[in-house]
Order: sequence, then C-alpha cells, then structure tokens
Amino acid sequence: METLMNHKKKYIGSLFFLLALMGVTFYFLLKDNPIPQLVRTIRSVNPFFLILGVLAMFGFICCEAGNTKIIMESLRYKISFLRHLKYSFVGFYFSSITPSASGGQPMQMYYMKRDGVNLSISSLTYLILIAVYQAVMLGYGIVMFFLKREFVTGSVTGIGLLLVYGFGINLLLIGFILCAVFSKTLIRRFLFWGIRLLHKIHLIKDPEKAKASAEQQILEYQQGAQHIKRHPSVLIKVFFVTVLQLTLSFLVPFFVYLSFGLKGHGLLEILAVQSLLTIAVSSLPLPGAVGASESGFMTLFKLFFPTGMLLPAMLLSRGISFYLMLLISGAVSVITHCQKSKKIRREAEPSSLPALRAPENG
Repeated sequence: METLMNHKKKYIGSLFFLLALMGVTFYFLLKDNPIPQLVRTIRSVNPFFLILGVLAMFGFICCEAGNTKIIMESLRYKISFLRHLKYSFVGFYFSSITPSASGGQPMQMYYMKRDGVNLSISSLTYLILIAVYQAVMLGYGIVMFFLKREFVTGSVTGIGLLLVYGFGINLLLIGFILCAVFSKTLIRRFLFWGIRLLHKIHLIKDPEKAKASAEQQILEYQQGAQHIKRHPSVLIKVFFVTVLQLTLSFLVPFFVYLSFGLKGHGLLEILAVQSLLTIAVSSLPLPGAVGASESGFMTLFKLFFPTGMLLPAMLLSRGISFYLMLLISGAVSVITHCQKSKKIRREAEPSSLPALRAPENG
C-alpha cells in the first residue's frame, strides 16, 4: 500500500511539473504574439488535413496496441484488441506526464496485472517493444538523413547538441540491451560497478537490493532474446508496424503544412526533419519533451512555414500530436482506473443475499 501511495504521489507531482512547464513554455511563446491574430490564422486552415492528422495519431496508438497483441499472442496470451488499445492510451498518458517517458510501461504493466496478466508476460512484451521502438526510431533518422542529406545538412541548424545527445542516449540504450541479451557476464559487471559507484556517492542506499533488481532485469532481457530467437517472425512484424507507427506520428506536421495550402517542400523533407527532431528531444528528462519540442519546431520548421504561420503551425502540430492525445489518453486512464476500482469494491463486498437461517427446534 505504501509503494502504491508513493507511486501516486510521484505521478501527481509529475503532472503538476508538466502543467508548470506548459505554462512557462506557452507564456514565452505567446507573450509577443496577439492572440486574436493567432486565432484568425488557425481558423483559416483547411480542417480536412487537421482531421487526417488526428487520425494519424489515433493510428499511432493503434500500432502500439497491435504490436503488444502480436507479441503477447506469440507468448500464448490472447487479449482483445480493445483492451490492448486501452493499455496503449494509458501508456501514452503516463509516458507524457513523466520525465523521459519513464512512467508509461510501469502503469501499463500495473493495469495488465489487475486484468490478470502475469507480470513476467507484460514485462517481456514491453521489453521487446521498447528495444524495437528505440532501434527503429534511430534507424529512421539515419535513413532519412542519407535520403535527404544535402537538404538536412544545409538546413537543420540550431539543435546540433541536442541531436548528438539524442543519438548518444539512444545508442547507449540499444547497446545496453544488446549487452544484456548477448553477454550476461559483461552486463552484470557493468551494472554492479555502477551500483558500487552510486553507493559510494550515496545515491543508492541498499546496494544488495539494487543488485537483485539488476539481476532480474538481466534475466528478463535474456528471456526476451530467447523468445525472439525462437520466433523471428514476431520481431519482423513488430519492426514493420513500428515503422508505420513512427511514420504516422511524423506525418502530423506534413498534414499541418498542407492545411495552410503551402507547397514547395515534399513529404520526405518534412519526415526527415521531424524524425531528427524526435530523436533530439525524446531522451530529454522533461515530461512530454514539453518546451524542447515546441522550441525545436520553431527552430527547424521555419524552413517550411512563413514567419506569420510558424507559431500557429507549431500550435496545431503539437496540439494534435501531443496535447489532444494527452487529454484523450488521460480520459481513458481515468475511466480505466474508475472501472477497476469499482470492480475491486464489488468483489470485496459481502453478498447482498440474506443468510439462510437454520430451522429452530420447537
């Protein structure tokens, strides 16, 4: 109970931090821009393309649901697509309100467990999902860079350090997963060295507990590797669905571009810039990458939008890809929580039927 309360306090604190970050971000973005003019510009766009952007983000959520279904069915665990969709919305919400999207998978596993899914199954599912997602995101950016190398090198400026940071963090994460999968001894030595170092500088109070947790994590990674080796087709399916998932999210600024009636830049150019921006900001310890995503958009997408359209374009793009989905996923998370709480209360209540009394001897 204490652990659950601590998690609730953590998420509430993260939500307030997100709201404060949003307030600061939009204060600086809007303070020198007349709101009526922004509203007029936004109202002038073609709503058809904005609807396509919303559908693309819904497809993004559906792709994650599809991937979890593919992996769990390969583990002989059948769950309806609608339940997977619910878990995906929950994951989006808690990833959005926690730094580095660290809260999404734990909450997805929590609700899966309340639905009767074994923790080892859910943790293995999300391990595979995270590994493929990170690899595809990095690979997507690299492919797009080489497809549009001249355009990118001549145009993408102002986020160089962030881009190096993003590539570095993602490469380290992928390297960590590969080491855990293929060299149990190497990763154990590395983790135990890190735990000892953190204990010496008083960042870890209980090194033995940390080592036990690390051993469990290594075991889960290797279980994932063995499962993939036995079912390579699962990895192939998840790979292609993840490519589609990322493409759908990267299409949002392209649809916003079309909604303004603009021409002159192709789809691949916008996909290339958006993929690199995502890599640059995704690993920052900010909930929803709020602040960094908005300023990054304002820096990079001035290539595509005239000055008077740039801020409205950012508001529409981030509004569709993040803020609208945050509201929808938050509503789904609240409904899910209320449903589970009611079910638990019903199961805990004694039967409402009157107890049978033994006949009295007269």
